[in-house]
Amino acid sequence: MAVPAALIDLGILDYRSAHTRQLAHVDVRKVGDGVDTLFYVEHPHVITLGRSRAAEANVLAADDVEVIAIERGGDVTYHGPGQLVAYPVVFLAEGERDLHKFLRNLEQGMIDTLAVFNITAGRVAGKTGVWVDGERKIASIGIACRRWVTFHGLALNVNTDLSYFHRINPCGFESGIMTSMEKELGSVVDMAAVKAQLAADLGRNLNREFR
Repeated sequence: MAVPAALIDLGILDYRSAHTRQLAHVDVRKVGDGVDTLFYVEHPHVITLGRSRAAEANVLAADDVEVIAIERGGDVTYHGPGQLVAYPVVFLAEGERDLHKFLRNLEQGMIDTLAVFNITAGRVAGKTGVWVDGERKIASIGIACRRWVTFHGLALNVNTDLSYFHRINPCGFESGIMTSMEKELGSVVDMAAVKAQLAADLGRNLNREFR
C-alpha cells in the first residue's frame, strides 16, 4: 500500500524562497514529523550550480539571470517559466535507502508521464535525466539527502523557452541537446494536466500517494 503523502503547488516562486521552504520541511521530516511532500513550482529565470567542480565553468553568459550555488548533486542547470520543477521531500525508510534507485524512480515517473502525452522517452547510460531518442534531453535531475530525507529533485521542460539554455552548458552538455514537450509535440502543453499525471506517476514509482 502506498504511503500517504502531500502535494503542494507553490505556483510561481523565486528560487531562494522555494529552497527555504524545502529546507524547513526537511527539518520536519528528519525528526519524524509531518508527511512526505511533493512540492511543485515554476521559478522565474535562474541558473543553479550543483556540487560538480565543473559547474561554474559551464556558465557561459548568465547576463541578467541570477546564478545560485546549491547543495544538490550535478552540474549547472536553468530553471524558468514553463518548466515544471518538482521537489520530493521524502523520508527513505529501511529498504528504500538506495539513492541511485531513487534517481531511477524519478526518471521512470517522468518517462511514464511523457508516454501519456505521446512522447517516447528513456534513459541514456551514464547520463542522469530523461532523453528523447537518446539525443535530446527533456528533463534534468539533481538531488540532495540529509539523514535519509531527500530534497531538490527534477525539472521537466514543458513549455520552456529553450533559448535560455544557451547561457550555459546544461549538465556539461551543449545547449542544443535540450528539448521540451512543446517542441516535441509542436504545440503548447496543458501544464495542469502534466502536473496531475506526474504526481500519479511519481507516486506509483516512489510508493507514495501524493494528494
